[in-house]
Amino acid sequence: MADGDLVFYVQLAVKSDRIEEWRRAVDDVIERMSAEDAFVACYLHQDAHDECLFTLYERWREPSVQAFLANQMKPYRVAYDEKLPELLQRPRTAAVLKPLGEWHKE
Repeated sequence: MADGDLVFYVQLAVKSDRIEEWRRAVDDVIERMSAEDAFVACYLHQDAHDECLFTLYERWREPSVQAFLANQMKPYRVAYDEKLPELLQRPRTAAVLKPLGEWHKE
């Protein structure tokens, strides 16, 4: 694990009748961002008790949020962001996390 990675934890409450549309959009943006040089990983989860609640966990080799915004807000991400108000129940929430450790079973 790179201690300098920029990590985002994003929660999205998707409108129940727009889940499939949002999934197509988010899958496309994740596929495209995974080709970026600074991309490390992305995990997408759906809440086990609320089918409308999703979490994205993204890791980037960017030194700061400002650098991420300058380098990664490419047209495909901007287009995705512009779709969100019509797909979400409320604005997404995002946090920047500081990596402290990582464990994997070998």
